[in-house]
Amino acid sequence: MSESESFKKGLEGLDQGPRPSDAGADATPPQAGDLPHHPTVQALRARFGDAVLRHEVVAGDEHIVYIPPARNHEILEWLKDDPEQRYDFLQDLTAVDYGGGREIQVVYQLWSIPNKLNLRVKCELPLQALEIESVFHLWRASDWLEREVYDMFGVVFHGHPDLRRILMPYNYAEGHPLRKDFPLRGRFTRAEQTRRALAMKTEDHYSPMELEVAHVLGQAVPDPFDAGETGGGPGAQFGGMGGAG
Repeated sequence: MSESESFKKGLEGLDQGPRPSDAGADATPPQAGDLPHHPTVQALRARFGDAVLRHEVVAGDEHIVYIPPARNHEILEWLKDDPEQRYDFLQDLTAVDYGGGREIQVVYQLWSIPNKLNLRVKCELPLQALEIESVFHLWRASDWLEREVYDMFGVVFHGHPDLRRILMPYNYAEGHPLRKDFPLRGRFTRAEQTRRALAMKTEDHYSPMELEVAHVLGQAVPDPFDAGETGGGPGAQFGGMGGAG
């Protein structure tokens, strides 16, 4: 097979995106035998009992506990505030989609600075109920992290003070790009994507909040396509908001 033919073969099916996983596959990781000791896991079982759905260890020493989504705030608040636990640092908050109609996992990576311990907590959300309580009021670091999971996976965080897209435009209409059912080239054809891009007004490049701020400050909306002497782009005029007047 020539290099040209090999390249063309590699592009086959690109427009269709990734194929879904076998929907019948079991998404539950196998239960390990004797797991290494972790003081927080034992404390969680003693305090919350059956709310610790399962416990596993990956990569040798990474402990993961699964908890019900309906109790995420209660349990995470205890992990943060209990004097014996003190998981005071939220290292990361993200999500995982394994495809095939399986649950989307919301992942909390926690670190206890006083105890020098880490713990990963997961909540599994069915695709028809992608909702969970925000932990913004526990760890402020979750603000933009929850917005990213909302943007990329479609998970709604109840109680978040400003839940809106953070990576994609606020009026993005093609869905959530990190879902396994999202086509590699988007849901719209190239022609439709081009048509929509050309039909956008200047105001479409800014969120309603940004437009409201510009209105309050008496500033014109910058044209993102203007590369003239004004410098063009949002930064040229919006950059001076803090020192208006």
